[in-house]
Amino acid sequence: MPLYQAITLAIIQGLTEFFPVSSTAHLAIIPRLLHWTDPGLGFDIALHAGTLAAILIYFFQDWVQVIANGLGFSYRGTKPDENSRSLLWYLVVGTVPVLIAGALLKKYAEGPWRNLYVMGATLIIIGIVMGISDKFSIEKKGLDQMSWADAIWVGIAQALAVVPGVSRSGITITAARFRRMGREAAARFSFLLSTPAIAAAAAKDALDLHKEGGVPPGMTAPYLVGILVSGIVGILVIAFFLKFLRHNSLAVFVWYRIIFGIIVVALAVFFRIGG
Repeated sequence: MPLYQAITLAIIQGLTEFFPVSSTAHLAIIPRLLHWTDPGLGFDIALHAGTLAAILIYFFQDWVQVIANGLGFSYRGTKPDENSRSLLWYLVVGTVPVLIAGALLKKYAEGPWRNLYVMGATLIIIGIVMGISDKFSIEKKGLDQMSWADAIWVGIAQALAVVPGVSRSGITITAARFRRMGREAAARFSFLLSTPAIAAAAAKDALDLHKEGGVPPGMTAPYLVGILVSGIVGILVIAFFLKFLRHNSLAVFVWYRIIFGIIVVALAVFFRIGG
């Protein structure tokens, strides 16, 4: 893999993993349009390792705060609504559904569901649902006002992210908005909730790669570039997105999903690209 391809795909991963627009769809479609060879499982792991690092670095203080309070220590960090002693356990409970879904449905997500018709449809449908949840939700909750029902609801929604085109951040933020969480609080909970799921998926894929013989010859540099670039871009995107949500709605992402979804379906129908 040429380094320019590694950099391009890493930028796409860093942008689309945290914006609610589906990294899976973008990484599946753009290489096809550019006629690039599939970089394989190893590079996919590298990209997810980069975005996992972005979450861990950006939310390091938050995780210390959440874990400390969850274990009964009185630690007051920079986010007052993360001092709830229940938040850690909400994240644990919310992670269970996606782990089950990943184990049961991975062969479908990486097989028959990974086509442009499915991705285009989910981009459009979730985009519309996201728009409804954001427009009509009455913001009443921060993370310190969450309930077990909120955590379970958002956790079940995250399980839907195994379907290509749904978007982990998109579906969890949408679910949180339906539960009347504020936009920034919904995004923070989404990112915190994604951390163990991304880590588990990357660990499972890394084990599969090890069984296949490890990193292919000549791919060390692209892998390292992929990790570094996706991580840096991811940190910048998280910071921008959280700040953006303090004063703006999700409308721009809703319209992007709908328009991009229509383009994806058109590519499948009229040009038969990966349909």
